[in-house]
Amino acid sequence: MAQALRFLERPAADTPEGALVLLHGRGADEYDLFPLLDALDPERRLLGITPRGPLSLPPGGAHWYRLGGIPNPDPATFFPTLEVAAAFLDDLPVPIERVVLGGFSQGAVMSWALGLGAGRRRPAAIMALSGFMPEVEGFDLDLTGLAGYPVAVAHGSLDPVIPVEFGLAAVERLRSAGASPLWRETSVPHTIDPRVLPDLQAFVASALA
Repeated sequence: MAQALRFLERPAADTPEGALVLLHGRGADEYDLFPLLDALDPERRLLGITPRGPLSLPPGGAHWYRLGGIPNPDPATFFPTLEVAAAFLDDLPVPIERVVLGGFSQGAVMSWALGLGAGRRRPAAIMALSGFMPEVEGFDLDLTGLAGYPVAVAHGSLDPVIPVEFGLAAVERLRSAGASPLWRETSVPHTIDPRVLPDLQAFVASALA
């Protein structure tokens, strides 16, 4: 899996102060979260990027890894995608320390892996929407030194795909590690609740203030 990721780019209004990278969910594509770039960064302070997952799997669309159960992505596809996506982030025209990294569902899982994976340089902030922290043999999250680190987690209490307990578990792990994550739970299924967007917009602005 040596190919580069396809992506859409929304330019900043001026010289970018950083970047906002959003990773789509299972079976979607780079167009799915593209409208959120303006919703979360309306002043266009940041370069906006929405990459496409590198895998084409049933029932269609793009994927980041093959399903292996929750919270266990299939290692045979998770690790190659992690390598390609990490290289993609490292090749952005802004340093990773100026990147707000977020995603929905599978994209949230990859955001945890790319943002907090052991040995990885951390982005400026992480947004995990309706996902879970991955548990894969041979892969570890580094939760040290998270005091003051910007993290936002949102999840629907009616989610039938990834139950809200997985979002809560991620928040509890972060709190145990000294972080103070923004947590938003609303009564929606497996989707991004528009009611949380103002809070996420403020989160993005403050993360790179």
